[in-house]
Amino acid sequence: MVINDNFFMRLAIEEAWKYQGLTYPNPAVACTIVSKSGEILAIEAHHRAGEAHAEVNALKSAYYKLTKDKYILSLVSSLDIHTHLLSNHNNIFHNCTLYTTLEPCSHSGKTPSCAYLISDLGIKEVYVGSYDTNKVAENGNMILSKNNCVVYNEVMKNECDALLKPFNTWREKNFVFFKWAQRLNGTTDEGEITSQESRKNVHAMRDVCDLLVIGGNTVRVDRPTLDARLVNGKAPDILIVSREKEFDTSIPLFHVGNRKVFIQSDFSKLKEYKNIVIEGGSNMYELSREYVDMYLCYIAPKLGGNEVFKNNKDDFEILNIQKNTQDIIMWMRRKV
Repeated sequence: MVINDNFFMRLAIEEAWKYQGLTYPNPAVACTIVSKSGEILAIEAHHRAGEAHAEVNALKSAYYKLTKDKYILSLVSSLDIHTHLLSNHNNIFHNCTLYTTLEPCSHSGKTPSCAYLISDLGIKEVYVGSYDTNKVAENGNMILSKNNCVVYNEVMKNECDALLKPFNTWREKNFVFFKWAQRLNGTTDEGEITSQESRKNVHAMRDVCDLLVIGGNTVRVDRPTLDARLVNGKAPDILIVSREKEFDTSIPLFHVGNRKVFIQSDFSKLKEYKNIVIEGGSNMYELSREYVDMYLCYIAPKLGGNEVFKNNKDDFEILNIQKNTQDIIMWMRRKV
């Protein structure tokens, strides 16, 4: 294996992290397609459960780049994209190489099998990061190999496995991540901190999570809504962790339709949900640390505020750093 293979897989990994937290109950996956000459034809990810998988989105983009057939850009359904590619590819992918962070799926469910599509399009080399251990979708590599495709496994496996942590966790139990936003000086108070783009990203995660956990003091001071209005999404159920049970029920979060609001002094409610986000500052961080699998921090390039996020105990392993137009976004896990 040459160094370029890691380079192309790294591009896919970086793209997949942009959609971490948005694909539940599916994993975050991305794919790079490269021509024989080394030209990057596509870098695409899976965006949302029920929509096209990463390989399909990448093949769609690569097909357009190679053919300029604009019709495929109008196709949204995975089945429609599959059908158009299979009917019109004319062997243009024959000398292309595909890199995917997760073994292509073998089954046909809400979307057709990616492994069969790749095989039928005549792609002869596929580089795979992580094995698919989901019994429903596994063995895509075997399908590829049986159809004259050379498969290289475990390319940047550790990095690709890190992407799968939420997916592999919520298949067995609940997955909990803690999210906070801070300025450069570490403050977390006094109104909106991050950009509109970052707030939309958080709302998109709320749209697919089951439960949002918040502290009682935050509810009393900020009087939040805690919905997904910026993406026209659904509002998650709310757990307010507080010793005091009395709240001003005119606060907006109590008046969002189609959700439940719980007030408890502990985190026992977490057992009833699968995909959970905890939002808060230093106090909530300390209260919830034994339940959290991963951490998500938004850092805004500004100063101000008064209340600093304080913790003198923990070190973190950075899993990924992204930058949108204004803020830095870090996914981390706490070092044990």
